Order: sequence, then C-alpha cells, then structure tokens
Amino acid sequence: MQLLNGIQVAKKIKEDLAIEVNALTEKGKRPPHLAAILVGLDGASQTYVNSKESDCKKVGFDSTVYRYPDTITENELLAHIDAINNNEGIDGLIVQLPLPKHISEPKVTQKINPAKDVDGFHSHSLGNLIKGADTFIPATPYGILLMLELYKIETEGKHCVIIGRSNIVGRPMSIIMSQDRDYGNCTVTLCHSHSTNLEHYLKDADIVIAALGKPGFIKASMLKEGVIVIDVGITRVEDILNPRGYVLKGDVDFEHVKDIASAITPVPGGVGPLTRVGLLKNTFKAYLSLNK
Repeated sequence: MQLLNGIQVAKKIKEDLAIEVNALTEKGKRPPHLAAILVGLDGASQTYVNSKESDCKKVGFDSTVYRYPDTITENELLAHIDAINNNEGIDGLIVQLPLPKHISEPKVTQKINPAKDVDGFHSHSLGNLIKGADTFIPATPYGILLMLELYKIETEGKHCVIIGRSNIVGRPMSIIMSQDRDYGNCTVTLCHSHSTNLEHYLKDADIVIAALGKPGFIKASMLKEGVIVIDVGITRVEDILNPRGYVLKGDVDFEHVKDIASAITPVPGGVGPLTRVGLLKNTFKAYLSLNK
C-alpha cells in the first residue's frame, strides 16, 4: 500500500513556487496578492482562512483577509467584491463558503471577476473546464490532479467512481477524470445520494474519489483489491479521549481499507494540504495573466 502524503507533496510544490516568486521580486516586481472574504465566525472557515494566510506567507505572496459580520447584507457584500475586482493590486479573490442563509452563494460567486476567480467557481471558469479550455480548476480537484501527477498514478482506461456531485468537488472532478489529458482518460461513474446499488459501482472501481461528508462510510468490503482511494471528506467526530474533544475522519474507513488499497490518502494530511496548494497555483496563474 502506498500512502499518498499530501503534506509532503504540498511542501515540494510550495518550495518550487517560492523560488518563482522570489525570482520575480528580485527583478523589482510586486508579489502575487490573494484576498479572502470571510463572513461570520464559523470556526472551520476561520481555521481554513488562517491556513491560507500562512501558506501565502510561506511562498512570498501578499494576502489580505476582509472580515465581515454575518449581519452584512447581500448588496453590501457584492459592493465589497466589486471593489476588490477593481483593485489592480489584488490578483486573486476567494469568498469563504458557506455564507449566511440570507446571502445567495451563486450571486456572490458570479460577482467575482473571472480573471481573479482563483476558486474556479464562476460559470466562466466551469464552462471553460467543460470545454477543455485553459481555466482556473477548482482548488480541491486541482489538488487531486497534482497528487495523481506527482505520484505518477496511472489513470488511462481506468474506471473512476466519484461519490458526491457538488460543484466544488464531484462534478468538476468527473469532468477532469474523463478528459483527454494527462492523468485523465478514465471511464467515470458519478454517484450521489440517490444512486442505488452503490456497492456495485464501487466493487468495479479502479479509482475511488470520495466526497460525500459521511465519516467512515466506505468500507473495505465495498471495494476490490488494489483500488486507489482518494478521500476528500473531512468531518469532526466527537472523541472524549482526544485532548481536542474530537478527531478528524474521512469518508473512508482508512484503517481497514488501507489493507486492500494499492494507494490511499490519509485524513488529515491527504487532499487538504493540496487544496490550498491548488489555490496558490491558481493565484500565481492569475498574477501572471493580469500582469503581462
């Protein structure tokens, strides 16, 4: 069994990115600048944004976090996004999800300038992804692609089963894995909450990408020997024996599945660090495009 260590892969990519940024700043150019909007006090969102700030610092990016109370109106938030869209000193913009219920997530993601849409959620980005055109790949699918590439995981002709159809992971991942590209060319089955006989599809899968948010849902008995498992799920599970009061669990029963898998990502330390790396690489891409 090969452990697909996202921490090690992310470290290597960030080191390479830092060298590129340093080369630019030594020529007198400003570094790339990533802005994040955080609405409310959701603990997981705050932790994630803090991690992004730390990543930016490590590679030499500038970063700004705009923090707003959850009482902000939709129109006020859209106006703030517009201001960042028009700020030539900012290359990438993300709005941390989820948002309060009174704010439309589709309206917010559509308001972001497609040239700064480093999360890859704008319909312009997703449309280009479908067409196979150059675009910003959503950060988590991009991170998975980077992992497949750096570990040289053979995908061509394989049956890839993706569980979860969100616009953030499942749908874009199904497009990427089916495309005629390096680390694509799979036959893809996209399963979701209304899929029947899920185990039938999993038993036939050469590659499983799980993004459903149900800790430990996928058992070893559902999979075949030698399967490659990419676990995107991460859920806090109460654990009174843990000093933090909880442990982080993926969608896959790791302790048992690792015994039959040929390669598997851990949780934490698998896909998560590469999601943030995908965001950094998208920001660098935006910077180069906006500052030709």
